[in-house]
Amino acid sequence: MSVEPRDLLRRMFDAAIEAAQPAHNVPPHLPLPQDVGKGRLVVIGAGKASAAMARAVEDHWAGELSGLVVTRYGYAVPCRRIEIAEAAHPVPDAAGLAAARRMLDVVRDLTADDLVLCLISGGGSALLPLPIDGLSLEHKQALNRALLKSGASINEMNCVRRHLSAIKGGRLAAACHPARVLTLAISDVPGDDPINIASGPTVPDPTTCADALAIVRRYAIELPPEVRDVLEGGRGESIKPGDPRLARAQMRLIATPQLALAAAAKVAREAGLTPLLLGDAIEGEAREVGKVMAGIARSVAHHGHPVAAPCVLLSGGETTVTVRGSGRGGRNVEFLLALAVALDGMPNVWAIAGDTDGVDGAEEVAGAFVAPDTLARAWSKGIRAVDRLADNDGHGFFATLGDQVITGPTLTNVNDFRALLIL
Repeated sequence: MSVEPRDLLRRMFDAAIEAAQPAHNVPPHLPLPQDVGKGRLVVIGAGKASAAMARAVEDHWAGELSGLVVTRYGYAVPCRRIEIAEAAHPVPDAAGLAAARRMLDVVRDLTADDLVLCLISGGGSALLPLPIDGLSLEHKQALNRALLKSGASINEMNCVRRHLSAIKGGRLAAACHPARVLTLAISDVPGDDPINIASGPTVPDPTTCADALAIVRRYAIELPPEVRDVLEGGRGESIKPGDPRLARAQMRLIATPQLALAAAAKVAREAGLTPLLLGDAIEGEAREVGKVMAGIARSVAHHGHPVAAPCVLLSGGETTVTVRGSGRGGRNVEFLLALAVALDGMPNVWAIAGDTDGVDGAEEVAGAFVAPDTLARAWSKGIRAVDRLADNDGHGFFATLGDQVITGPTLTNVNDFRALLIL
């Protein structure tokens, strides 16, 4: 292999992102003009990819349409007929609250002849922060911050969010009734369960307020009395399977983490490497996953198992970080810092990890690189990697070394991407 390891790893990451671009994945799933008939086509949506999805709809739909989607600040794409709103992520803001209210207005008074095309991607939970009656935006903001720091999985976080929302957990599709609803979704969650993509605004939710309360107790999250009353009294129950208001709602997954990993594997094979896909739904504490991946890398290097070098180990999913130090967290950089510590300068192993949306946590940084000399270069600057790991300061660590991966807004989101190159 003649290519430089970092260049190859970055090419794999870029290929994963490109494979999940809405411009490729939306057009094949658009309804046909006869599917709309004499009714209207109304486009709504939320997520980091929603504006790019809306643009793909406009570029391939010649008929009349209108609508509103909300995306993260900096992720807007110019559209002519669909309004694009921007709001905050991961902690919601007033702009997201206003957009969610207006979205319910957009779908009010639809008829059975109308078709709602809903464009959903990761990030939609924070971008549609409309609370159930009796709760405020401040309640949602405080809960989001607590969940993000708790170590709860994305599925657990979204379960709690659904039961405090006026728009998630099937409520948006119920508001569209009696119109038909077709949801096109880009998955950013382990397992690709539609109820967990943006907290499932257009699909029925089998979980309950009791489930949400159990998660809150599991992670010792303090709830204000108003929030606890919503869950304990059952007032936050979401739309359940079998509800007639969702009888005309359909969901299609148009891009997934597995699709992105397959694109990266193709790049690896073209470079003469054997790709091994370890899974697209890996969860757990980021630092623990880092240790496990280091162990697999050692097994490859020393025993040729489960695959012989030269190879690349590919994985996706969404790990978590329980923030106990003064650092800023970031699950991909925490994974990489733990990996580097566990590898301890092992030769011939390089790695990249990043979020395919270009944002690792609340940072405008996608992720970082690890190389055999990562710890040595840190030592030369007086930095102990184990201390930075204990402080949850992966972002600060890799910024000091100049090893950050910065993509800018990618306009898609199929969760985390990890690649270990072993030569």
